[in-house]
Amino acid sequence: MALHITADPAADELLTGNPLALLIGMLLDQQVPMETAFAGPLKLQQRLGAVDAAAIARADPEVFAAAFREPPAVHRFPGSMATRVQALCQAVATEWDDDASAIWTKGSPDGAEVLRRLKALPGFGEQKAKIFLALLGKQCGFDGDGWREASAPYGENGSFRSVADITDPDALAKVRAFKREMKAAAKAAAGK
Repeated sequence: MALHITADPAADELLTGNPLALLIGMLLDQQVPMETAFAGPLKLQQRLGAVDAAAIARADPEVFAAAFREPPAVHRFPGSMATRVQALCQAVATEWDDDASAIWTKGSPDGAEVLRRLKALPGFGEQKAKIFLALLGKQCGFDGDGWREASAPYGENGSFRSVADITDPDALAKVRAFKREMKAAAKAAAGK
């Protein structure tokens, strides 16, 4: 299944065909628009030649950070996010034999196990891991038992909560509207 997250066909093609690129995009999805985060792996590929866990893991940190800073920057916080991406790639290279997809395929894991594996990755907390698991289940063909429950509430069928639900521009607009509603509700609750 082809992903349609960034509105950039080349970036979406990389996300669809390269599990590490998708994982990096999820890691970058904080404090920047979703499209910017998930387009980041394509910028890295263009600047580094490939999106490969072992190569990124062993890259000189200063050189790698410079690739993040090159205009247009990969992320709003290029220094700290370059460090996080390198740490993620080190984990994928050493713990998953340079194969990001092994996180959700090795040993035919169920949803709870994939969630546990994702949460063990640098930069992946509970919410980010659940959103990524929902993305795997909703759009990437992962069908391990209990994935919807493990990714709750993001795995809910028919919801528009996160990047897991973006399949076209209309779905993106619905996800944005949901996020605006959540921010407004949180702001109102904080003001009470």
